[in-house]
Amino acid sequence: MWVRLDGSIAGTVGGGPLEYAVTGKALELLRSGSGPVLHKAVLRNEESGGETVCGGESVILIEPLGREAEVVVFGAGHVGKAVARAAYYAGFRVIVWDEREEFANPESVPWGKTVASPLDKAFDDGVRLNKSSYVVVVTREHSLDTEVVRILEGKPMAYLGLIGSRKKISYVRDSLIKQGVSREYLDRIFQPVGLPVRAETPEEIAVSILAEIIAVRRGADIASLRSSYSREAGPLFPDLPIGISGNEE
Repeated sequence: MWVRLDGSIAGTVGGGPLEYAVTGKALELLRSGSGPVLHKAVLRNEESGGETVCGGESVILIEPLGREAEVVVFGAGHVGKAVARAAYYAGFRVIVWDEREEFANPESVPWGKTVASPLDKAFDDGVRLNKSSYVVVVTREHSLDTEVVRILEGKPMAYLGLIGSRKKISYVRDSLIKQGVSREYLDRIFQPVGLPVRAETPEEIAVSILAEIIAVRRGADIASLRSSYSREAGPLFPDLPIGISGNEE
């Protein structure tokens, strides 16, 4: 039986309480990054009123076989939608969050899963991150971008990118540092997000972001690809960070 990150399954280990327990344990392993475990269960007739469970014992090996690379977009505006579309056609699983249901819905964003909820409920309502999550923050306003970056501190991710000008990035960094967010975490964010290709339209920006995500995923020389940012940064960002990244599992 294959258990996906969203809780859906393909195949079966027999259904009933056993399958429910195994699915839950598999999701725990996927989210924690833990190794394989043996799930042992004693099956008793009384568990289902004596109608479907024959009794006996079961031992099931639960093993993470790989994580599906996913792009998680915070913000379902013009750029967020363009990133979701580009990520879908590049072969990524896609999750898009926005607090506005009129933006984050299957009709508006048909390329993946949508989550419409207050930010503090996002991780209860369907946003799940792991070491194969490539996260892009492109919400409707600076203050919300700031809050998203704050709440993501400590979450497992392969990549985190923040859209914005130098002025906006400076504002976000200063605000978060005052709130106690670590400089080390902030220095690992791709900011500004995307490769420096002078993108202007939402679609062009999405291409620059997806190109950067693919470069990180495939182990390209990110420092060289982003080097023009450092040359242009000037005194505001003398040591412009090259971003947060990790190896996909």
